Amino acid sequence: MHKKSAIRQRLLIGSAGLATAALLLAGCSAPAADPGTGGDGLDGKVVALVGYGDASPWGAHYNKTYTPILEDQGVEVLDLTSMDPGTQVQNFNQAISQKPDVIVTLVWDTAAMVAPMKKAFAAGIPVIIVDGPPDPSIADDPGLYAVLSDNYALGQIAAQNIVDGLTAQGKTEGKVIAITGTTAMIITQDRMDGFHDVFAENPGFEVIDEQDSNWDPTAAGTIARQLLAKYGPDGVDGAYGMADYLAIPIINAAKELGFAVGGDDGLIISGGNCFKVGIDAIKAGELYGTATEDPGTIAEQSADYTAQLLAGDDVERVVTIKEEAVTPDTVDQFADQCSNA
Repeated sequence: MHKKSAIRQRLLIGSAGLATAALLLAGCSAPAADPGTGGDGLDGKVVALVGYGDASPWGAHYNKTYTPILEDQGVEVLDLTSMDPGTQVQNFNQAISQKPDVIVTLVWDTAAMVAPMKKAFAAGIPVIIVDGPPDPSIADDPGLYAVLSDNYALGQIAAQNIVDGLTAQGKTEGKVIAITGTTAMIITQDRMDGFHDVFAENPGFEVIDEQDSNWDPTAAGTIARQLLAKYGPDGVDGAYGMADYLAIPIINAAKELGFAVGGDDGLIISGGNCFKVGIDAIKAGELYGTATEDPGTIAEQSADYTAQLLAGDDVERVVTIKEEAVTPDTVDQFADQCSNA
């Protein structure tokens, strides 16, 4: 059985801070500034956003949600987002040279970002890492703050969706493929740890192949066609697309190749990072389930957290957002939350 990574265990919210974190996640803690005042203490503050570029649908919605919340409070947000890991390192170094009050980053390549983040700490610039955790070598630096998705739980949810879907078909065993995000990211590694742990607890179901799509839906479609053709309808029973926009190409490839999808005997597919296309596919009976970790929710939470840090509030150094399973039974509950990207 896979074990939770040391970094994830270090980043769990301490029991002493649960009350504060719960208030933050519920949106009940007082924000550092009233968004309606046009500043109220945050005028002149500068945030460098070194995150995912707008070419990513997740990143695009995160950016257009996060930035206005802070701008409405008088904060200047420097857009240093990109889709390329190498460019992100360059942008982070550029951010350091501009000496912002804080750097907020959503990391493409965890290892590659260690050196620039250390430079920021040495320069006295705090860093807020969002979504996925940092490299373990810098996880305990006092200049590092984090608002994290629970990626291990997201992997567990995806696996449980597949197990539940296959079980509902009357199956006690089955073979599963996975099309993942970028494997260099701890986000991806943690999700696959959770995914494999669920299958270890359900030994009749087996993960037979997993491939890295680099979060690219076109690549996911190519990989899906290759894997489904390789194993055939009798050789694969379930599939995981690590984001909904990676799961939809699996559905399309399966249809092209003559696979049944969903229902009483079709391929059971789970997504993740819920998107409108995923919600629509669940309602259509083609996607068994997905999970939260939508960009709007984490953008709002991380923007509030950034404002509190800028205002000098005493914040929990690490906050982890609770994730939820989205299935045919709960899809209506999460439809609005998950349909913004």
